Parts: sequence; structure tokens; C-alpha cells
Amino acid sequence: MALEGFGEIAEILRRSTVEVRSGKRGQGSGIIVESDGVIVTNAHVARDADLSVRLWDGSSFPAHLESRSTRRDLAVLRVPTTNLTPAALANSDELRVGELVIAVGNPFGFVGAVTTGIVHAVGRRSGLGPTKWIQADVQLAPGNSGGPLADARGNVVGVNTMVVSGLGLAVPSNTVTRLLSGDLEQAPLGVVLQPASVRVAGAD
Repeated sequence: MALEGFGEIAEILRRSTVEVRSGKRGQGSGIIVESDGVIVTNAHVARDADLSVRLWDGSSFPAHLESRSTRRDLAVLRVPTTNLTPAALANSDELRVGELVIAVGNPFGFVGAVTTGIVHAVGRRSGLGPTKWIQADVQLAPGNSGGPLADARGNVVGVNTMVVSGLGLAVPSNTVTRLLSGDLEQAPLGVVLQPASVRVAGAD
């Protein structure tokens, strides 16, 4: 892939990535999935009733929690605006080990930061329950949680969620599609527990 093409793909992803604020301290990322204000993020990012979203152009909106799956660590938000730039969700079942992936997020307050890596594994991971994960060597930091993990074509294959043993873990995009269609369990606002050995990529 040419460097010029990579820059264009990264810029499109940045426009589809938002900053999610939960309460006064919580901060993470989110992915615009529909132009009329539907955003996907992690459940542990959207853990407070007071939610707001800041877009790539700096505009901010209050956000409403529409659905949430604590088991999959996913949440769906809606903001009162339209004409947004949605990301394209890929079929994560087609992702292969060794593929190049791109992560976008807001680590340490740097809005729309981009990093790249290689897919190490796809599937379940010991100690993290029955959930399937995409494991990649992208550099995630506090503020990246809820942001997109995309393939080399810019299509979102996962939602960045946590760091384990120095590698990023993302919830596959097919799980996101199931949540958007109402095919995953939902839960009210609550605390998402993480094993002590796991460092979540989003800030507390």
C-alpha cells in the first residue's frame, strides 16, 4: 500500500473516531457507525450516566446510552446530530493472522492518534472467558479504549479494548454488528470487572 493511500485511510478513520467522556474523569474513544449519530464504544468507557462525545472537528454533544453488553464490553451511544462520517464495519471472520491493522484513538488526550501493527491471533484467550478477541501488536494507551482497529483498507475489524502482556486486544466487528442488530444481551449501567493482570486501554 502506498504511503499516500495510507494517509488517506488514516484521515478517514480519524473523522469516524470520537472522544467519549463519562463523568468528570473518564475518557476514551468511540466509533461512528451510522451518520445519524450512532456510536459504538466499550462498556467500561460508557460507565457513567453523564456521557458526552467530542467529534474530530471539536464539536461536542451530550450522548445517550442506547444499549450495553458488559459481557462483551460494548456499548451503543447516540448523539443529537446528523451528517456524520461513519466507519465501514468489515467481516472480522475474514481477518487473518499477519495482516496489517491500524488503530485510532485519543491516548493521553492526543486526539485522533494513529498507530499500526500486525495481527498476532484471532480467537479466544485463556483467562478471558468465551469472548473471541483480535490480538495485535498495536500500541494502545489510556484513552484508546473504544476506538477502531481497522484493516489496511480502512474497514473496522474490531473495537480496541485492553492491553494484555503488551499486546492490544479488540472485540471483533462481527460482535459489534450483532449488538447493533439487538442480538447480544444488554445490561443497565454498572461496573465492568477486569482481571487484575489486565490493563484496560481506556483511562479511569
